[in-house]
Amino acid sequence: MSHPLDVKVARATRFTLATLLALLLIADQLLPPPLPGRSAPQAQVVVARDGTPLRAFPDRAHVWRHPVRLEDVSPLYLEALVAYEDRSFWWHPGVNPWALLRAAGQWLWHGHVVSGGSTLSMQVARLLEPMPHSLAGKLRQMARAVQLELRCSKREILEIYLSFAPMGGVLEGVEAASRAYLGKPAQRLSASEAALLTVLPQAPSRLRPDRYPQRARIARDKVLERMLGDWGSAVVADAVQEPVIAQTVREPLLAPLFAERLRRQQPRAARIESTLDAAIQQSVEQLLAARLAVLPPRVSMAALVVDNRRLEVRAYVGSADFSDDARFAHVDMVQAMRSPGSALKPFLYGLALDAGLLHSESLLADVPQSFSGYQPGNFQANFSGPVSAAEALQKSLNVPAVEVLEQLGPQRFVALLRRGGLRLDLPRAATPNLSVILGGAAVNLEGLVGAFSALARAGVSGRPRYLPDAPIAEARMLSEGAAFIIRDLLESGGPLARQVEGGIGARRGIAWKTGTSFGFRDAWAVGVSDGFSVGVWVGRPDGTPNPGFFGANIAAPLLIDIFSAIDDSPPLPRTPPASVSTAKICWPLGKRSEETPRQLCHQERTAWILDAVAPPTFPDRLRGAAAHYTDYRDSVSGLRVRAGCASGAMHPVEMARWPAALEPWLPTAIRRQALPPVWAASCSGAQAPEAGLQIVGVSDGDTIRRAGNGPAPELRLEARGGQAELIWLLNGQQIGRLPGGRALHHRFSEAGRFQITVMDEAGRHDRVEISVR
Repeated sequence: MSHPLDVKVARATRFTLATLLALLLIADQLLPPPLPGRSAPQAQVVVARDGTPLRAFPDRAHVWRHPVRLEDVSPLYLEALVAYEDRSFWWHPGVNPWALLRAAGQWLWHGHVVSGGSTLSMQVARLLEPMPHSLAGKLRQMARAVQLELRCSKREILEIYLSFAPMGGVLEGVEAASRAYLGKPAQRLSASEAALLTVLPQAPSRLRPDRYPQRARIARDKVLERMLGDWGSAVVADAVQEPVIAQTVREPLLAPLFAERLRRQQPRAARIESTLDAAIQQSVEQLLAARLAVLPPRVSMAALVVDNRRLEVRAYVGSADFSDDARFAHVDMVQAMRSPGSALKPFLYGLALDAGLLHSESLLADVPQSFSGYQPGNFQANFSGPVSAAEALQKSLNVPAVEVLEQLGPQRFVALLRRGGLRLDLPRAATPNLSVILGGAAVNLEGLVGAFSALARAGVSGRPRYLPDAPIAEARMLSEGAAFIIRDLLESGGPLARQVEGGIGARRGIAWKTGTSFGFRDAWAVGVSDGFSVGVWVGRPDGTPNPGFFGANIAAPLLIDIFSAIDDSPPLPRTPPASVSTAKICWPLGKRSEETPRQLCHQERTAWILDAVAPPTFPDRLRGAAAHYTDYRDSVSGLRVRAGCASGAMHPVEMARWPAALEPWLPTAIRRQALPPVWAASCSGAQAPEAGLQIVGVSDGDTIRRAGNGPAPELRLEARGGQAELIWLLNGQQIGRLPGGRALHHRFSEAGRFQITVMDEAGRHDRVEISVR
């Protein structure tokens, strides 16, 4: 039977312990330990997909820190750390009384510190909250260690040490030290390197391997000696033989603008894992840096590489040289909104295919035209006459593109692009008009590359992803069939070109398009392969023109070099989807050959068609007459007649009419077939639709000669008839646009044969051919 006094003592003891425990819990809540990301200062690091640091952002104390998880660190380092610093780490409550007693006894016996009694938990407490080296400081350190053990798991405490341990200079944490000194991730540390980084926090300034390799080696070998029982003599013997070699500490600086962008999006994250591929990023940066020598001052560049499968960004270069403020180093041109020039043309033709407006060989007019006062010209200032949609896209001809946009509608075009995921900015209070296809709206490189990815992803575009856990955002830009046709036209040139060896695009499986904005302000090249979508921009961020800089000569070569550097795999064979087929079609009507009478098929071509539909040629913009009409011939002379003026028997002839704007450009053989003969004498008062405009002062077949050693011959060109403004062309290149009645003076500086053509806005025209000697 218990004595009453014993019962009272037991109760008092329990009460006292309960009171102390309650006070400790209250103190723990009132005075919590500092934890990373809360009260402790926070450094940040942005890493590539393999963990390679792209850029480190120091904390307020200018410390570089790369937070890591246990699985990101070599097991050899973890074994050495626990064995050397705190063998009882996995079972003690934060304080190891036996280690403290041992350290105190050694201090009393030897008169100086022989071994420390601090556990890893106590060291973490001091890393998070600096404390004085005194008895009071040690007691506080022990209390904080117990608090940490109550709040965190052993794994979490160890991860804090791995990230915050001092490693010399501005470096903290094993990953930062491994990258800075050894040039490798902590996951790949050897036994020798693990031992070196284990001992370094004991005296980080005195043992820095980049400054004091001999001291560091002596300290490392002490750790290795301690690890004999864990690693064995063979491993330790090999590790001891390794010299201590450390590289000069440099700040990691890959994709600096990209890292800054992610940091702003996640200001509280200590470690930001991105989708970038460090090797690809480095290759792209080197390619851009190699071109700096040929660029004028203040010109910058940008490039973006996206993996087509998961839309993850593999390389991101926002400026040409991050160290050169004269080149606007800190202006991120991946995000900047700029005029794309002609870079949107693939989407125009693809959307027109989906709308049933054309096929790949639809007849278009690359001639001077006015679209309600809008008069586009071509980049090279010349014209090709009749061209197919495929040729117009491949040559990036402006006038045919405006002709197609007029049929599709600029507002519809912009709406479809936005629905497909491409952001376009228009001038303030402006509505979409025909200039949109020639750079009259703004896009950024990021959006353009995402849109172009649709050509390699069955018509589905996507928003580039920078974080591995970012959601996939996709939108239907084109049908699968239209995407196949457009990619094939840009890559190989069409169904017939696929049968022969093409250029680099066909050999490498790369389809690309260039663009140049008005005034040479922006040069673009964007392309796709099976694996990647790549975009390049070159220009001045302040919008100053760069004469002579255009997409084809400055951006496209860089684009091809990037593809060569990142993707050397051969293109996969591609078969047309079920919605795509080939068909023989006829110009000028544009219909299938089997649907067109032979005499109306002036030129046969092989086209890609979508959904088995071969749309006819667009209606004639200059005259409302039907493309297919019936004409009449005198049965004896074969000359042109009509009812009411025929002097004898006449017979009908089925005719196919070319667009009026193209008639001056037709080759002689096709002109004979396409245009009716002259009127019979009995019908001399009749007028052909193309009549009424005549060149005067020079006749067909004339020869012009230089007078001795005098100046090059000059012609005064005049025309009679016509309406309003007259357009003069020499061998297809425009040389003047003057009001009717005014003469054009042109000097022939070279000898040769020349075709002189004059036409008005109603399609009337005349042409003569002369020789200059």
